[in-house]
Amino acid sequence: MKQYKVGVIGCTGMVGQRFVSLLENHPWFRLTAIAASARSAGKTYEEAAAPRWAMTSPMPEEAKGLLVLDAEADAEKLAEQVDFCFCAVDMKKEDIRALEEKYAKLECPIVSNNSAHRWTEDVPMVVPELNADHLAVIEAQRRRLGTKRGFIAVKSNCSLQSYVPALHPLLKYGIDRALVCTYQAISGAGKTFERWPEMVDNCIPYIGGEEEKSEREPLKLWGSVEDGKIVSASGPAITAQCFRVACQDGHMAAVFVKFQEGKTPSIDQIKTDWAAFRGPAQELRLPSAPKQFLHYFEEPDRPQTRLDRNLENGMAVSLGRLREDSQYDYKFVGLSHNTLRGAAGGAVLLAELLCAKGYIEAK
Repeated sequence: MKQYKVGVIGCTGMVGQRFVSLLENHPWFRLTAIAASARSAGKTYEEAAAPRWAMTSPMPEEAKGLLVLDAEADAEKLAEQVDFCFCAVDMKKEDIRALEEKYAKLECPIVSNNSAHRWTEDVPMVVPELNADHLAVIEAQRRRLGTKRGFIAVKSNCSLQSYVPALHPLLKYGIDRALVCTYQAISGAGKTFERWPEMVDNCIPYIGGEEEKSEREPLKLWGSVEDGKIVSASGPAITAQCFRVACQDGHMAAVFVKFQEGKTPSIDQIKTDWAAFRGPAQELRLPSAPKQFLHYFEEPDRPQTRLDRNLENGMAVSLGRLREDSQYDYKFVGLSHNTLRGAAGGAVLLAELLCAKGYIEAK
């Protein structure tokens, strides 16, 4: 496989740190340049990020000496050095949209962890196992931007990974509606317990904007490309409540699902569908793809956050407790690693798909 020179924009934050960690020893991608805000620019990565390093693994040696560029002022310099960039910045949404389009117009593809462009009609929001066909909209986006190489692709919200992949192979039966309660780790807010002591022994029943994302974004994933834009699916309807809980990593979801009249599958059929489910990430044997995407646990007390969040390097989804429900047809529990499958790892997998499909070429 070709080798690609990669940049990370927003390298000092928690997701940026995760990108830097995941790129260490990646078989296709080589970390070549990094960028952050003006206050970190001019420092080495070690100087800028070591005081706030939040990963359990040490900072990669190859990253320590890289000079941090100014994400805005040095955009042209950064774009010249790399084949594409990951982006995970903490800015206002309108500023993120402008920054990512700036890089795209500099012919630097952007694979973004940010939410700013998730509702741009010609920007694909892709989970590689679910809707790789949405990448076809990139050609329309390039026409709008006036680019040959440059484009923006985004990943979906971290909370979706714990339930949407489980619902996806069941769509063929006709899901009428679903109710989801998510229990989301503090790293989803870019925090550790050291930096957020108020979360110890605590649960906060509110995460700003999260419930809207959890209800709306699945419909874009399940939509279709029509006339150069992505049209969201009309259903199934999803209602969500989202809680911040005292876990460092791992988002859990309690899911209730109702099928259309006369189309309800059996419990055994659902388990069979989950076990058999594969997508382009597995078919193409992408480096970051889990061999088995959906894992079902028969034990009544699984999945558990500490035991199961790192399944298949944090890129698989753990499921359990599938049973009948008195109001809906069935209920079950899902778990995903929010900074791996749900954030940087999912973006790296998306970049691998984009390279394998020829949307990103090495210069």
